Amino acid sequence: MRDVAELAGVSAQTVSRVVNGHPHVADGTRQRVLAAVRALDYQRNLAARALVTRRSGTLGVLGYESPLYGPTSMLCSIEGAARSAGYFVSVASVRYLDRRSVLDAVDWLSRQSVEGIIAIAPKASMADAIGEVSARLACVTVGGGYSEAVPSVRIDNVAGARLATQHLLDLGHPTVHHVSGPPDWPEAADRASGWRDALRAAAVPVPPTVPGDWSAHAGYEQGRRLVRDPSVTAVFCASDQLALGVMRALHEAGRRIPGDVSVVGFDGAPDGGYFLPPLTSVRQDFAELGRRSLESLLTRVGRAEGVRASRQELLVPELVVRQSTAPGRLSVSLRSTR
Repeated sequence: MRDVAELAGVSAQTVSRVVNGHPHVADGTRQRVLAAVRALDYQRNLAARALVTRRSGTLGVLGYESPLYGPTSMLCSIEGAARSAGYFVSVASVRYLDRRSVLDAVDWLSRQSVEGIIAIAPKASMADAIGEVSARLACVTVGGGYSEAVPSVRIDNVAGARLATQHLLDLGHPTVHHVSGPPDWPEAADRASGWRDALRAAAVPVPPTVPGDWSAHAGYEQGRRLVRDPSVTAVFCASDQLALGVMRALHEAGRRIPGDVSVVGFDGAPDGGYFLPPLTSVRQDFAELGRRSLESLLTRVGRAEGVRASRQELLVPELVVRQSTAPGRLSVSLRSTR
């Protein structure tokens, strides 16, 4: 810093103000300091800065080992939001979602002096474990699993499922079948609940849910069962991968999409636009999820100004309509006879 000050012809204190973004520095002086920083390839000693400020400038992100689109997208969005805000990110992943695994991962992050932790929590068990440490370390959870003891930011899966189901009903389908996610995942339960609510509100039959997981394989196997029922004209799937499997089963059975059966997924994965036909899906805004979760965490570590803290935030997803949905056969036949 002294070398930069000497080259720029200013004091070391002025250099400190420039590199720390202090507003009260003349533009000309700021430019001279920045030019000297570039010329000398000056890098701040973050370890020394942490000793002085008692802040590490590092946030922890707790995830779990999964190839699924949703959790992976959450991790990327949180890391990107933190980096944009000037924070380093330390990531710890757990293979199992039990209490011991979660607490061990939290301890590992704590030893790195993280200022707070954002935990991607697909199940309540993980959120409950985070709740045990939230009194001593600022924590926020994202994902379907949450605990009242910990602030959370998550997608409103119930509202998203209603959007998907209502879209199919508005197209004239007599009812909508549902291929669900894993029964022990809150996100899957919420999506099934929203689907069921929309059908009941429309006073139409509520078929039994078709259990699955999040995979295309499960969607394919359950789709093979659905194609045996010729009355099925609309299917809402709890994930885009489930929808992909269902569409494969329909294709093999000679059922046209959307001519015979309309299909809607949930996630809004970019690949959905390249399915054949392109998939109508409920899109989750993971970039906003990352921004909101970071904002919530920084509020709790005292680094966000003018932001009102909220313990539970729900982000409403949007329906992206593509070519996998169309008016039902009954709706088409009624129009053709008029």
